[in-house]
Amino acid sequence: MKIDLEKSSFLSALGIAVRGVSTRSAVQTLAGVMLKVDGGQLELQATDLELGVRARVDVNVDRDGSAVVPGRLLLDVVRSLPGDRATLEYRSSQGDVEVVSGPARFHLRTLPAEEFPRLPEAGDASVVKLPAESFVETVNRVARAASRDETRPHLTGVLVSASERQLRMVATDSYRLSVKETPLDAPVEGSLEANVPARTLQELGRITSSTQPEEIAIASLEHQVIFSSGGVALSSRLVEGRFPNYQQLLPESFEHQLRISTPELLEVVRRISLLAQKNAPLRMRFSEGTLDVSAQTPDIGEATESLPVPFKGEQLEIGFNPDFLREGLESAESEEVTLKLISPLRPGLIEASGDGPGSFMYLVMPIRLNV
Repeated sequence: MKIDLEKSSFLSALGIAVRGVSTRSAVQTLAGVMLKVDGGQLELQATDLELGVRARVDVNVDRDGSAVVPGRLLLDVVRSLPGDRATLEYRSSQGDVEVVSGPARFHLRTLPAEEFPRLPEAGDASVVKLPAESFVETVNRVARAASRDETRPHLTGVLVSASERQLRMVATDSYRLSVKETPLDAPVEGSLEANVPARTLQELGRITSSTQPEEIAIASLEHQVIFSSGGVALSSRLVEGRFPNYQQLLPESFEHQLRISTPELLEVVRRISLLAQKNAPLRMRFSEGTLDVSAQTPDIGEATESLPVPFKGEQLEIGFNPDFLREGLESAESEEVTLKLISPLRPGLIEASGDGPGSFMYLVMPIRLNV
């Protein structure tokens, strides 16, 4: 393998590829990036066995071949190169890759290529194409509600479904539930339903933010899913286990429905949450026309703030995890939210108001308050 390439384009592709590099595996090769040259193009591959990344870049090829190089070290080296172009050559007799740019010369020891896993291919699988902007925006609204608890793997994913003119994503960690439905301008050819790890979707969002493709092609295999866009392919295992029937979690009716300014409520929640530490709840006391938000942490302090709300009826006090409530309000991304409540021990629902086409719902479980 011997190639000549432009530093900036290679650096961009390499920066994407290293997102798949493993930092914890006992398999040394998983810390590397596979450089594979074939037919005038360089493909960079990296994987941690759960997430795989492929990125392609055009290069001038002197000789085809492949080699596995420590990924993050190669990225640091390329960033530091003094020139606008560089040559990379795999020297099999020395067991290294030589990187040359101007007067700078590096020799990087390669990793065992035979131990590098083969990344999945889409093959003949059916492909669903979706607008990238709508897909990523929907991911950003729901993904952080997914569980990070690996002992409950079926909750670590986001249920992604698309058919006709609608894209829907759902995530829950059993303490909160986030649902976003996004209308599509054009009908989808085929359909999709897959429980995709939240981490995969968040990485996809970061990648597409830099590559800015118009659409994302999604191939769903039996145990894998492959996202392709802008010369980059991201493969991932699907989450095992059955995703909960989220519709059964949504209450059929609510006692109170309050339309509230999102920025105003969010700022109050952020301020008062500063004093909700050591698992202390954020208290919300609703009385005629007023909401009192308070928090108290022993040995630290307490805080309270009031704001007007259109509440009527008997006083209601309910407690929430402050981070969960804040994230729900942030994810609403609307000027107003409708806050729906039943009782102190029943979940509350945040709905985006004026969200335009589509809908956003965020259900959050309450915390039992000590009087």
